[in-house]
Amino acid sequence: MESLLDELKVCEGWCRVLDDQLSHLDALERWLAEEERDYQILPPRGMRLNALRYTPRDQVKVVITGQDPYPGLEGAVPHAMGLSFSVPRGIKPPRSLNNIYKELADDCGLVPPGHGDLSGWAGQGVLMLNSTLTLRQGEAASHAKKGWEAFTAAVLARVNETAGPIVFLAWGKHSHKLLADIDEAKHCVIRTSHPSPLGARKAGADFEAFLGSRCFSRANAYLAAHGREEIDWCKL
Repeated sequence: MESLLDELKVCEGWCRVLDDQLSHLDALERWLAEEERDYQILPPRGMRLNALRYTPRDQVKVVITGQDPYPGLEGAVPHAMGLSFSVPRGIKPPRSLNNIYKELADDCGLVPPGHGDLSGWAGQGVLMLNSTLTLRQGEAASHAKKGWEAFTAAVLARVNETAGPIVFLAWGKHSHKLLADIDEAKHCVIRTSHPSPLGARKAGADFEAFLGSRCFSRANAYLAAHGREEIDWCKL
């Protein structure tokens, strides 16, 4: 049974810079073991640190932050796969992801792929990190404020410390707060509303509406202007 510490060991480049989090992860592991006695916890073991496993620290070019994993199942297959906004192939894309695809179609010419697996981005340097990395099946936000936030804040702090430059796509007010301490003198933060149907077209005083923001091509323009390879957002 793969523990959080086991998962971190195979996350290239992350284990070394997160060595101060090992005792914290161990405490989370013990707490999760108690939870697993009474509840199904998603995503399953071995997938909880997939955001770090799929995107080595020295390859991060873009960060997309979310709140917590999807709580649902389709048959026995969890929607959560350890990457924010992503679902496994064979699972119908959620409404927020459909709006992401809509913006990508308008911005970058994406032909919707017929699945919701975004791991093709992770392999190009897109870190897709939720602030809470587990929950009880069927219970959104059930593991919020149980200790994950300190760990994911440490991950974001390590990204912020890199020379970069890195683009942070902050979708929704939760992400705006999560990324409030990013050094915008050396990185780029693009703030929009959340891509959910409730907020995708709503702008605020300090952020744009997600739909129409062209955040993907803007991220690429920033990367190119700073000598970094662009993301092929249509490679899914």
